[in-house]
Amino acid sequence: MGEAPTKPLRREQNMKLFKRALQFATCATFLAAMPAVVPGQTSSLPNAPSVQVATSLAPLSTPKTAVDSQMPAEGQSPAQPTGPTLTIAQAEQMAIRNNPNISVARLIALAQAQVTREVRSAEMPMATGNLTAVDAHENSRITAGLLNNPSIYNRAAGGLTVSQLITDFGRTHNLVLSAESRAKAQLESARATELDITLTVDQAFYQALTAQAVLKVAEQTLNERQATADQVGALTKAKIRSDLDLSFADVQSSQAKELLLDAQNNAQAAMAALNDVLGSEQDQEYTLVDETSGNPPPAPTDPEALVSVAFGARPDLAAMNDNSLAARQFSTAERDLWLPTLSAMAGVGGTPVRADQIASSWYGAAGANLSIPVFNGFLFNADAKDAKLRAQAAQEDVRNLRDTIARDVRTAVLNAQTAYQRIAVTKQLLDQANLALDLASARYKIGLSGIVEISQAQLNQTQAQIDNTNARYAYETALAVVRYEVGQ
Repeated sequence: MGEAPTKPLRREQNMKLFKRALQFATCATFLAAMPAVVPGQTSSLPNAPSVQVATSLAPLSTPKTAVDSQMPAEGQSPAQPTGPTLTIAQAEQMAIRNNPNISVARLIALAQAQVTREVRSAEMPMATGNLTAVDAHENSRITAGLLNNPSIYNRAAGGLTVSQLITDFGRTHNLVLSAESRAKAQLESARATELDITLTVDQAFYQALTAQAVLKVAEQTLNERQATADQVGALTKAKIRSDLDLSFADVQSSQAKELLLDAQNNAQAAMAALNDVLGSEQDQEYTLVDETSGNPPPAPTDPEALVSVAFGARPDLAAMNDNSLAARQFSTAERDLWLPTLSAMAGVGGTPVRADQIASSWYGAAGANLSIPVFNGFLFNADAKDAKLRAQAAQEDVRNLRDTIARDVRTAVLNAQTAYQRIAVTKQLLDQANLALDLASARYKIGLSGIVEISQAQLNQTQAQIDNTNARYAYETALAVVRYEVGQ
C-alpha cells in the first residue's frame, strides 16, 4: 500500500528532470550560436570624443528613437578624430603664448616700470622754453590779485628756464625705491599668472582626458549590453527566457545609451573648456596625447620640505614681499615730507621787440631756493601715519599668505597621497567587478541566476571602470596642484 503513491511521484520527478535537461540543452544551443560577451574586454577606440556618432542601433522590442540614431551600430567603431595631436607640454606653451590673462599681466608689468621712470624724473633737470608777446595798455600796472605791483610793457621775447632739485634729503630717492619694488612685484605677479594659467591648463587637459576615457567606457558598455540584449531576445523568442528578462536587458541597453550621450556631452564640454584656457575662440578638436604611465610616480611624502621650497619659489609670495617693501619705503618717503627741499633755477633769453623802458635786449638770472615746511594743517603728519599703517598691514598680508601657502602645500600633498592610494583601490575594485560579471554571465547561461544578477554585475563593472579612470587622472591633477603650490 505504501509503494502505490511512491512510483507516480518518482515518475513525475523524472519527467521534470528530463524537461530541465532538455531546456538547458536548447539554451546551450542558442548561446553557442550567439556571439560571446567577454566582460571587461576593451575594443579599439579613438583617443578623442566624436562630436557626432552618426550610426544606428537596431531596436530590440521598441521602435527607433532620436536617441538611437546617435548610438554606434553593433560592431561599428566611432570615427577617428581628425584634429591635431596635443600633448600637455604643448598645451601649456600654447596657453602661455595666447591666453589674454598673461598678456594683461605682462602689459601691467611694463606699465609699472614706466611709473618708476615717472618718479625718478624728479631727480632730473627740468627745462622749459618760453615764447612771450605782450601788447600792454600804456602806463598800466597790475593792481589786483597779487601782492606785487609790476609794470607791464609791450614786448616780444623768447627764453629758456632750467630748474634742478638739489636735494630733498632722501624723499625722492625713497619714492624711486618704492616704485622699483612695486615694479618687481608686478613682474612676480605676471609670473604668478603664468603659473595660474599652467595649472588651469593641466586641470582642463586631464579633465578632457578623463571625459574621453569615460566616453570609451560608455561605448564599450553600450556594445556589451547590446550584445546581451540580443542574446536575451533570441532566448525569449525561443520561449527559453521570459519577457521580463528581455525587459531588463532593454532597460540596461537604454541606460547605456544615456551614459553614452552624457559622456559625449562631457567630452565636448571639456574640450571647450580646454580651448578657452588655451586662448582660442575656435571650437578646435584635439587628439589629446596621454603621456601618463601605467605605473605613476609615488606621491610626495614630506610636506614640510615642500613648504620650505614654496616659501622661496612662490611668485605670489615674492610679489607680496616686494609690495610690503615698497610700502615701507613709501612710508619713509612720507615721513621725509617734513624735511627741507633745496632747488636751483636759471633763466636766459632775449627780447628783440621791447618798449623803451626795457633797456637790454637779453636777460639772464640764476638762483637757489630752500623750502622749509612749517605748518599745513597736519597734512604731512596724516600722510606719514597713513603710509606707516599701510606698511604694517602689508607686512601682515605677507604673514597671512605664508600661513596660507603652508596649509595649501600640506593639503595638496595629502590629496595627492589619497589619490595615489585610490588608484590601487579602484584597480582592485575593477578586477573584482570583472570577475563578478564573468561569474554572473556563466550562471545566467546555465540557468542558475536571473537577469537581475547579471544586470547588477554589468552596472558594477561600468561604475568600476569609470572610477578607475577618474582615479588615474585625478592623481595626475593632484600632482599638478602640488607643483603649483610649491611654485614649480
